Amino acid sequence: MRRALLMSLFCSTLSAASANAQEAQLANPDFKPELAKQLGADKIGMRHYVMVILKTGPNKIPAGKERDAMFAGHFANMKRLANEGKLMVAGPADGVDGWRGMFFFAVDNIDAARELTATDPVIQQGEMIAEYHKVYLSAALMQVPRIHKQISAKN
Repeated sequence: MRRALLMSLFCSTLSAASANAQEAQLANPDFKPELAKQLGADKIGMRHYVMVILKTGPNKIPAGKERDAMFAGHFANMKRLANEGKLMVAGPADGVDGWRGMFFFAVDNIDAARELTATDPVIQQGEMIAEYHKVYLSAALMQVPRIHKQISAKN
């Protein structure tokens, strides 16, 4: 009986040691817990975002002062949202299938992304419409606005 108990204890110890060794192999030596927390990362360094695809809308604003003002407002709005930590990535698309551009918002749900997108003059004036998709990507995307400021020669 005593021998069986010792054998059982020995096997349990080996099993626990094996599990700890496997976990140690999976551990990332470069892991920075403070940074992960700051960026909202989960255990594998990911987080949720909403991707907004901007497509050609029903109202083509003709070239001129009104269009120039609309796009100036569009860029100012993107800058404001980036400075607020809500817009991580934005940029134009190639126009194929009506795609004009996209946003990646650091929000958990589509309703929050709709509210942010509604502040954009190109949406308000119908030059573009928005399509929304939840995505799960690296939390490192949260660093893009900060890094972009450091590599942009023009503001």
